[in-house]
Amino acid sequence: MTLGTRDALLQRAEYLIRTRGYSAFSYADLAESSGIRKASVHHHFPKKEDLAALLVSRYIANFTSTLAAIKRADTQAQARLIAYAQLFLDGFENGMLPLCGALSAERSALPESLRATVCAFFDLHLNWLADVVREGVAAGELTDAIGIDRVALLLLSTLEGGSFVGWALQKTDPVLSAFHDVLATLSTSRQELARP
Repeated sequence: MTLGTRDALLQRAEYLIRTRGYSAFSYADLAESSGIRKASVHHHFPKKEDLAALLVSRYIANFTSTLAAIKRADTQAQARLIAYAQLFLDGFENGMLPLCGALSAERSALPESLRATVCAFFDLHLNWLADVVREGVAAGELTDAIGIDRVALLLLSTLEGGSFVGWALQKTDPVLSAFHDVLATLSTSRQELARP
């Protein structure tokens, strides 16, 4: 199935944001990489802010559906967290950073409306992680020695940071290695094994 022009532009813009950054690509770049005239880009998206706002809102909607699917697919918190972590490898082989990380790195260059959306995107991550961790603690799978919200922040920070390190080194290992170490530390089964 062939993408319509508008969807093709959104797909191409996502790639450019995740590889170059929001402020580092122009409509001329988008037109050239999409094989259409710059005027056509402006026809579909009069302002770059309009294009980015629609792109991020669609991305968030898809991401929310993916998170719901992860919860339906697995009942154990650790399995859910591992499936979530795998999302950070999405696009990595094509040299793309996670969208929210790429946008947040340029926060000062973003229009005000996008800044709020990026904050909401991170809140979505943190709230979902906190829910999964809370359920894992209730089931006896995970420990919350530092508090559920701090565990959620630690997991997200580890994955976002690992993505940037992996991107800089052009290696996939750093993306998930620290995350797996943190998850092992939070696991109650590991604590039980360590007891005398």
